[in-house]
Amino acid sequence: MSLHVERAGHGPALVLLHGWGLHGGIWKDLAAALADRFTLITVDLPGHGHSRTTVMPEQLAAVTDLIANGVDETAAWLGWSLGGLVALDVANRYPHKVTRLVLVDSTPRFVQNADWQPAMPPDVFNQFAASLENDYRATVLRFLSLQAGNDDEGRRLIKTLRGEIFARGEPDPQALVHGLALLEHSDLRQTVSGIAAPVLVIQGQHDRLVPPAAGAWLAATLPQARLETIESAGHAPFLSHPQRFLDTLRGFLQ
Repeated sequence: MSLHVERAGHGPALVLLHGWGLHGGIWKDLAAALADRFTLITVDLPGHGHSRTTVMPEQLAAVTDLIANGVDETAAWLGWSLGGLVALDVANRYPHKVTRLVLVDSTPRFVQNADWQPAMPPDVFNQFAASLENDYRATVLRFLSLQAGNDDEGRRLIKTLRGEIFARGEPDPQALVHGLALLEHSDLRQTVSGIAAPVLVIQGQHDRLVPPAAGAWLAATLPQARLETIESAGHAPFLSHPQRFLDTLRGFLQ
């Protein structure tokens, strides 16, 4: 089965890339709000959603090639979390396909090392990867709980995410493992400064997966970027603060 790509709406093209463990259905409300002005191209990442039978590579470049070759249009690209890492690589390696770039709670490197601290500590990442092998359903659900706070808004967001996660069937467990390997080893810090497209970095101030300092670094390092911080948001501001997110996105794209 080939990569699943949906198209809806009319106007300039906008590609939507979701995060690890989810699928393109997570964008349904945003896509509905934009369909009168944009052609929404929603991609299910390999091994996720309706792309479940498409093998998820462990190398970022291979994932990027799959997705870039599945989108014929020149478009604006919006990537969230893992999708943001892919969108960054598309902008670097396929610049002719990218008019503008929106990075939502994204980072050039997900795991800390000696010269990169605004990221997940290696021991935490390794514990997460080990638990995935033992019980991937519970691990994915626990991952969702990290995407929101403990207040009423956070609990509402978790309920929304739990309702969406298996709406297109369960992801391929091996794709989840490969996706974590991709997150562990990918490092785009050396390529960011070569991206010429205008970029909007949207960052939740209370993100527990991608530290706000990572978003600030992207905005400072990308040649044509600006940072929009949503102060009370976590890792999924398009769900927790939909109107603020939509207004910011529209202002940048138009």
